[in-house]
Amino acid sequence: MENLLDKRFRGFFPVIIDIETSGLNAQTDAILEIAAILPAMDSQGYLFAAEKIHFNVLPFEGANLDPKALAFTGIDPFNPLRAAVDERDALTEIFKLVRKHQKQNLCNRSIIVAHNATFDQGFINKATERCNLKRMPFHPFVSFDTASMAGLILGQTVLAKACQQASIPYDNKQAHSALYDTEVTADLFFYMVNKLKALGGWPLAPV
Repeated sequence: MENLLDKRFRGFFPVIIDIETSGLNAQTDAILEIAAILPAMDSQGYLFAAEKIHFNVLPFEGANLDPKALAFTGIDPFNPLRAAVDERDALTEIFKLVRKHQKQNLCNRSIIVAHNATFDQGFINKATERCNLKRMPFHPFVSFDTASMAGLILGQTVLAKACQQASIPYDNKQAHSALYDTEVTADLFFYMVNKLKALGGWPLAPV
């Protein structure tokens, strides 16, 4: 069977990501949760979720923990029931899985897909630098932002409203969990990409 995913995004392998943090500043604040969904493409050119990975993360030493951010997410960073891991361990395992799927799909590099992607990308870039990880699979500044995509395709930029417009279930009670938000963002990304495919938007010429 011919592989189509490597051709769909110019050799990029899209990885849907969401993080929960202890504040808004990637330089000083910590990643507290991170989740990723790895897609695949069927023989007709439609995307679907192939695998997911999720970690609760311990704040790095000296990290700023903004009480307002913690109240917003409801995360207690040091609750032992979280079974949290060091950010280096979390990123190492995620990067390993991303590279595996990237290779399987014959892609040259991976690209972050997220809602307001600049936020997630900034934190991941800084954490990668802080952990001295040399081989990050993601492009350092290019990303696919589902907020921008949804604004163009659905006329909505807020995740909950974009999902409503696309008839994707969205539960406010589960929101602001990295795994749930990643699953919803993946559903939205797949919906928009697959909708363009169904309308004849890709491929523009025979593959």
